[in-house]
Amino acid sequence: MTIRFVLFVNKQGQTRLAQYYEHLSLDERRALEGEIVRKCLARTDQQCSFVEHRNYKVVYRRYASLFFLVGVDNDENELAILEFIHLLVETMDRHFGNVCELDIMFHLEKVHFMLEEMVMNGCIVETSKQNILAPIQLMEKTS
Repeated sequence: MTIRFVLFVNKQGQTRLAQYYEHLSLDERRALEGEIVRKCLARTDQQCSFVEHRNYKVVYRRYASLFFLVGVDNDENELAILEFIHLLVETMDRHFGNVCELDIMFHLEKVHFMLEEMVMNGCIVETSKQNILAPIQLMEKTS
């Protein structure tokens, strides 16, 4: 699997987390995020959760007030990416309780850490919630 980027965006279009697995300049990132966010937020619930944009396929899913967007290569399996998004949300739910936008904003380093445990260089390397959360729980014990 080749994940190019992961974005968490609220309903107002504000980016709450952005992780890129390929080099893009700050201006390119800003333009790409703006275009993709506008395109995904404008879609209705009756439309599918896959959008092609530039040379990416964007798979997104909405949970409460947050949109989770993952940009992948055009030949990737959309359903596998939807499962990845769901696993990420379930992992955050297990750690934070019922995860919300404020949890992500106030504990951004933990969310980045979870994502880094799951994805390395754009490839999904870990899918066990227990294994993903174990290092964070160890760090919290020592604090």
